[in-house]
Amino acid sequence: MLLLEGGLASAWIHHLLVSTNYIRVSSFYIIVKKKPSNFNDPLPVSKTLTTQLSPLALLLPPAAVYRRSFDIIHRGVLRATTRRLVFATRSKSVATMAASQEFTGNLKREVEKLFDASLRLTVPDGTCVETEVAASLPGKPGDYQCNNAMGLWSVIKGKGTQFRGPPAVGQAISKNLPASEMVETCSVAGPGFVNLVLSSKWMAKSIEKMLIDGIDTWAPTLPIKRAVVDFSSPNIAKEMHVGHLRSTIIGDTLARMLEYSKVEVLRRNHVGDWGTQFGMLIEYLFEKFPDTESVTETAIGDLQTFYKESKTKFDSDPDFKEKAQKAVVRLQGGDPIYRKAWAKICEISRTEFAKVYQRLKVELEEKGESFYNPFIANVIGELDSKGLIEESEGARVIFLEGFNIPLMVVKSDGGFNYASTDLTALWYRLNEEKAEWIVYVTDVGQQQHFNMFFKAARKAGWLPDSDKTYPRVDHVGFGLVLGEDGKRFRTRSSDVVRLVDLLDEAKTRSKTALIERGKDKEWTPEELDKTAEAVGYGAVKYADLKNNRLTNYTFNFDQMLSDKGNTAVYLLYAHARICSIIRKSGKDIDELKKTEKLALDHPEERALGLHLLRFAETVEEACSNLLPNVLCHYLYDLSERYTSFYSIHQVIGSPEEASRLLLCEATAVVMRKCFHLLGITPVYKI
Repeated sequence: MLLLEGGLASAWIHHLLVSTNYIRVSSFYIIVKKKPSNFNDPLPVSKTLTTQLSPLALLLPPAAVYRRSFDIIHRGVLRATTRRLVFATRSKSVATMAASQEFTGNLKREVEKLFDASLRLTVPDGTCVETEVAASLPGKPGDYQCNNAMGLWSVIKGKGTQFRGPPAVGQAISKNLPASEMVETCSVAGPGFVNLVLSSKWMAKSIEKMLIDGIDTWAPTLPIKRAVVDFSSPNIAKEMHVGHLRSTIIGDTLARMLEYSKVEVLRRNHVGDWGTQFGMLIEYLFEKFPDTESVTETAIGDLQTFYKESKTKFDSDPDFKEKAQKAVVRLQGGDPIYRKAWAKICEISRTEFAKVYQRLKVELEEKGESFYNPFIANVIGELDSKGLIEESEGARVIFLEGFNIPLMVVKSDGGFNYASTDLTALWYRLNEEKAEWIVYVTDVGQQQHFNMFFKAARKAGWLPDSDKTYPRVDHVGFGLVLGEDGKRFRTRSSDVVRLVDLLDEAKTRSKTALIERGKDKEWTPEELDKTAEAVGYGAVKYADLKNNRLTNYTFNFDQMLSDKGNTAVYLLYAHARICSIIRKSGKDIDELKKTEKLALDHPEERALGLHLLRFAETVEEACSNLLPNVLCHYLYDLSERYTSFYSIHQVIGSPEEASRLLLCEATAVVMRKCFHLLGITPVYKI
């Protein structure tokens, strides 16, 4: 029941409106008319809503607005007053509301809805509280815990409240919890901690429903519709090396998680395909191959070597250096001969990049630095018209509070730089591509650059002041890949490790391990090759993704290809074992989904079921915090819980065989979705 003023971003509003219960504009009008209002019928309400919320549907939650509160003012408009939760109405029956809720996949949010309803009955009118619900720690009572009692008591004590301390508040929260088939028991411990135990029957029914309807029904819902993920971004004419590994696979995983969460993701490869280095590359190409039409990838050979040779000549030969500098001018001036040579170099580079992306199964759309070049002048003009650009030592810069140096946007020679290109790309993504969240995946060494140009964009009014309000930008920094000597991972000759070579080595080692286990005699050559590829590439990806991205990690083939511990090999084999159990049963698992019931009667079964149900909230946490390692930890814990279950309980031939086969299948389904989100291909045989 709300209208918004103040130009709140539609994406943020959408986040507030996430709910399984909605009302339409006519209901909205009824609420507004109870106050003095300038709305005489629902149509102006509809029009105002369209203005404020377009393109969102005119649907609003009837009970509560999450994480913001609003006060009704005389115009019939609700104004944001606090980041806490306030309840818009107490008129709807709590029991009816709870009964109408349907499990959407995010278990924590479903529990929060129940406690929202309870707090609405517990707290006095006008008291604003943010519902505090957390998953209970292992060994602690309950599955989820509401921790509002102590905070509430500090707000309401001395105000004529009926309560006499936090435990009494906790008891009231527990008592007012709406009746729900989700809940088995609810108890209060210590200073008012409310511990909720979920119904095992409800848990089993929810897992059964997922098996029939599909894992996508558990996808979280994020507060945005479109995002840009800018990742990989190698430089033209340079080989992709191990330094590009982290950006490529972290960016791909973030894009996959966002896509799973129903967000349209523009996967952008912001390649370095423009700049002064192309002058020396083009002139060197002309020297070595006067007939540039016949130049091929084979003729040029190793791009890295070609780049180094041209750089050496540039540094040592003054005449060549002068030619290269003139070549830049001719290239940027649009000379067709130089443009054609530039395009040839870019084409050869893209062929090399494609070999890596094909191995990693990563999809990207290239929009390199050259794409934004035609827009730069107008963007600089807009910033200048807002009084942001000043002259400094011949260059044009933006001074930013909190930084010792200004952000240079035009060099002293009149040329543009990274900052001017990045600001232009941001402008384009916001205004032309209508992105609500733009994520940049690069090493932590570029943090200051991103901090500065983000601040410049806020100063220009392109972004809101809060870095958590949409449209939003984030720099996803990551640490270094180290060798076993603790230094940057390089070859013995101190060269950077080519990414293609590294991936091929992982596949070769994986294949060797499979042959040592006799799999070449059991499988076809194609099966052996595909499994070696899935395990080898998956091992490289998982070894990176399981670490907090901000930390450095040591690259070690032996560790990442081990079948013990927290490795992709262990997890892939665990999945294959589950599939083997289902196959050996001889049962049609699809038929079992339709005809049999799942039961979580034993502690190990229940613990596994609960972990499965926490999948969606884990994906949402990993997305919101841009941390793929959160999903990796979930996947490893899932495998451990399955092992605990299977080591105690017989599946095939037991009285509970059908139920346990369904639990095995649910585990395999969730594992496969985790693998997909991490960009890892599952294996079905071991």
